[in-house]
Amino acid sequence: MPGLDLREVLQRAKAAAIAQVHEIRLSLFPSAVKASPHGLPGRLVVSLTSFHARFHTLHLTLRSLLQQSLKPDEVVLWVGHADFERLPKKVLDLRRLGLTISSCEDIRSYTKIIPSLRTYPDAFIVTADDDVYYWDDWLKELVESYDPASRLIPCHRCHLIRTDAQGLPLPYLQWELQLDRPLASPLVFVTGVGGVLYPPGSLHPQVLDEAQFRSLCPTTDDVWLYWMARKAGWEFRQIGRRRRVLNWNGSQKMSLMATNVPEGGGNDQQLGNLIRTYTWPPVTT
Repeated sequence: MPGLDLREVLQRAKAAAIAQVHEIRLSLFPSAVKASPHGLPGRLVVSLTSFHARFHTLHLTLRSLLQQSLKPDEVVLWVGHADFERLPKKVLDLRRLGLTISSCEDIRSYTKIIPSLRTYPDAFIVTADDDVYYWDDWLKELVESYDPASRLIPCHRCHLIRTDAQGLPLPYLQWELQLDRPLASPLVFVTGVGGVLYPPGSLHPQVLDEAQFRSLCPTTDDVWLYWMARKAGWEFRQIGRRRRVLNWNGSQKMSLMATNVPEGGGNDQQLGNLIRTYTWPPVTT
């Protein structure tokens, strides 16, 4: 593994082994956790998307979401029209456990939230990724961290934007990546893989402007959602310490990560698009 030291290699091997244990547990054993009601003043919807290259492990992520200790009103999987007929039986069978599967236009990573924002405009929407193990209290921790008296969006995994002398964001790779402490700030930048709880009204109505996000942020929904939250007068709050992301074996063969992260190029370019279009920092309008 070029560029990785021994410690990182061992950490990745450990994460892969842990993910394999959870894969066996989710495949063979039903959850022993009795789900509790969420208690929020509105519907709670867990929303995600997937595509055919990840369908072979998708059922594992879905099972981890359907076996949470806190029960959402709905877990909805959005799938592009072209992939809908390719869903495997292991995914389709989860409808018996409460999974909703809906077909829609494929708008890449945005498919995990934009259709839900349109369909459930007054709901608390929690986004998840399709290739990750989510521990039993993942959703409970997000919901219990929601404070109706604040304008903070709870999330599990964030970076901290570093700025230059003019107050503009430094290149992505100079940020404080993967925060290891609870923190709320206008400069806390959410990474959706950890899970994010969006209360009703926490994203500016322009979030649904498909022409804009396709033009300015075609592959970085995290950048667009960060901007739309700030534009609505909200901030993100990391609710705990850093957790290692556990991906299923073989699920990363096709990923937007290669586009966005190396050298920070995709993130920097698309954040720059927003700054040139709207100015920095994002402001309520």
